[in-house]
Amino acid sequence: MLQQLQQPEYVHVLLNPLPVYMTAAGVLALTLAMLLHSQQAQLVALITILVGCGAVWPVVEYGQASYDRVFAMSNHDAQQWLNIHVKRAEQSAPVFYITAVLALAAIVLPWKFPRTAPALAAATLVFAVVAMGIGGWISHAGGQVRHSEFRTEPPVQSTEYHEHHH
Repeated sequence: MLQQLQQPEYVHVLLNPLPVYMTAAGVLALTLAMLLHSQQAQLVALITILVGCGAVWPVVEYGQASYDRVFAMSNHDAQQWLNIHVKRAEQSAPVFYITAVLALAAIVLPWKFPRTAPALAAATLVFAVVAMGIGGWISHAGGQVRHSEFRTEPPVQSTEYHEHHH
């Protein structure tokens, strides 16, 4: 197992659910915490969103490090889906980073400025919902790479697809 953990494609596969699943769990938790007016629950939810969205950084890093190997072992359609997946991830990563920063601000700023708590929590929730949807969109293309049984449509040949080389 230690040998597999040295393979970036393996680590990418281990980590890539975190942004979607942790962010979704954080959205659910934050929604409930806000409805219940529980500051403690909001803190836990915001930390969950922070970790989920912050996990995009290592997911992208390991994905980029594994690109050449995965590309080489893939057929033509899978290569096209891989390029789409990479482009979506690279273009959308800033949404996750902004959401992580908002979550951090919603954790830290209310200590000094308590009246900012509701607005920061609400802004974090909105961005987290958007990030969750984007994560699903990125994951859709990623799933097409190694799982031909998921391919119900050909790879996009429009402006979304461009050759990607590392």
